[in-house]
Amino acid sequence: MTQTIFERLGVRPVINASGIYTDLGGSRLSPSIWAAMAEANDSFIDLVELLDRTGQTIAGMLGVEAARITPGASAAIALGIAACLTGDDREKMERLPETSGMPNEVILQRVHRYKYDRCALLPGARIVEVGSDAGTRREEIEQAIGPSTAALFVPAHLDGHHDAVPLTDVAAIGRERGIPTFVDAAYMNYPTEMMGSFNAKGADLVCFSAKYFGGPNGGGLVCGREDLVTAVAALDFTRHESGPYRRFGRAFKMDRQVIVATVLALQEWLAMDHEARWQGYRRQVENLCTGLAGIPDATLTPMCFTMDERLIPDPVNCLVVDFAATAARSAEQVARALARGNPSIRCIVEGTALVIVVETVQDGDESVIAERVRQAAA
Repeated sequence: MTQTIFERLGVRPVINASGIYTDLGGSRLSPSIWAAMAEANDSFIDLVELLDRTGQTIAGMLGVEAARITPGASAAIALGIAACLTGDDREKMERLPETSGMPNEVILQRVHRYKYDRCALLPGARIVEVGSDAGTRREEIEQAIGPSTAALFVPAHLDGHHDAVPLTDVAAIGRERGIPTFVDAAYMNYPTEMMGSFNAKGADLVCFSAKYFGGPNGGGLVCGREDLVTAVAALDFTRHESGPYRRFGRAFKMDRQVIVATVLALQEWLAMDHEARWQGYRRQVENLCTGLAGIPDATLTPMCFTMDERLIPDPVNCLVVDFAATAARSAEQVARALARGNPSIRCIVEGTALVIVVETVQDGDESVIAERVRQAAA
């Protein structure tokens, strides 16, 4: 029997029943995107031209001034904040990440601190917290702005939570003071009209991760104000060798195949029948329910595991297997047994429940998962 590439490399394949996570490889590319990447592999290309053209295409799709493909949302944060620090000043671009003597403060509400805000530090910025754990008042943001302020930062998934000042107000403050507002909307792409809504609310730059719309794990984009996107282009990896300036973004290099895959994945995502996509997930969950029917001391509940890792009733994309205290194995024990197998099956554990997310499960693998869960729970 012919070995798979992972077997040849000594790596176990994974049935991903957790969802879209970087550490599990991101998403699965569609056949048409994979074919386009193979086609792109056959020819060399001027990467500057490719990035310029794909950026124009994406800007048109999202209804924004300009866009630029980046190697993921984290790199987009670093490059976007760098653009806020330097504008079109090439001398400042040359200095990054050394920012002494230039505006380098990024204002972030305390209740908005999260693990990706550190990406704003990469170009040499300094995060200034405003507010408290109880929330933020508008005047606290206004009072924090000074001559060293370079940008305001809002993580979209936290907008409006925890008594925070909402994006519309933050952006309005920024416009009044001439300070750009950067929004991390990495996975905020559904409903699809959401993608252009952040710029409509006043954001100057917004970033997205491609893996959340069916693109490559190493793809992403930043979009918004044309002058700032132009600064991102001046700061990215292109022309580091051939141009007159040493670029801060040289480490954030991309292959032409990833650039092509990112723009095509976005096209497919915006044109997709998402109702059919959700119906497909529900069908897979129903198959899991059938395969796990009668499992001792467990309750089966179709639910939705959200992108911000919450369980809500609808739309269905997962099966929650809640193990009673009398069960032979706990959810944690079952999950560990599934992960140890070959192929390794990766699920989410939420308290006493095993969460089987089907968004990244291939059709037919439900039966494999059900059989393995039964074995692990016995």
